[in-house]
Amino acid sequence: MKNLLKALVILLSGISSVYAQLPDPGFKVDSRTAIVITDPQNDFLSPDGVTWGVVGESVTANNTVANLEELFKVAKENDITVFVSPHYYYKHDHSWEIEGSLEALMHKIKMFDRSHTLKTDGFEGSGADWLEQYKKYIDEDNVIVTSPHKVYGPESNDLALQLRKHGYENVILAGMSANLCTESHMRDLVESGFRVAVVKDATAGAILPGLNAYEAAVVNFQMIASHVFTTEEIVGEIKNFKK
Repeated sequence: MKNLLKALVILLSGISSVYAQLPDPGFKVDSRTAIVITDPQNDFLSPDGVTWGVVGESVTANNTVANLEELFKVAKENDITVFVSPHYYYKHDHSWEIEGSLEALMHKIKMFDRSHTLKTDGFEGSGADWLEQYKKYIDEDNVIVTSPHKVYGPESNDLALQLRKHGYENVILAGMSANLCTESHMRDLVESGFRVAVVKDATAGAILPGLNAYEAAVVNFQMIASHVFTTEEIVGEIKNFKK
């Protein structure tokens, strides 16, 4: 009986050891690599944005705004294509009859609201607009803005199509917000066969009583992505890459 218990302890210890050190498939920047940035918009990243009260602490702690700018900058300097997946809501979106909790909240606080699908009236400087310091990068030829996603993931926009049509297989993922749009993009891209790495300090999440969305997302990044980088690490990888 003692030998059986001893064997069981050894077996369980071995299993525990395996799961304590998850394999890291790794991620190499090559000619098939693009950067995807979700929701680099005022409502998430500006102190004037409607969500700043819950995401501001995490954005500030991670230095998210500056880290995202580093990704835009290094992409331009090294001719890396950036796909921006934005979040917009129009008048017709506010009449949805089926909503989840945060969808209902986003509509209530008029997050990412735009006046019209084909006009930009009132867009400049609004919550749906790009953070001002990113505009000079997003206007560059190496940046492709996809159609808007509507809930969290890219299932409702053309991101995967654009990546495929441009010949990309590997994605460096960053943006807002960590456990919602960023994580949902990671999951869908992985399910669609892309190799995905996440830049963990170029995102952030809401912090509410008893809920830390950023911490929850980082756990899933580590379990699902091919690799998790810091901004400093991925910028170094991109600079060392020679086409």
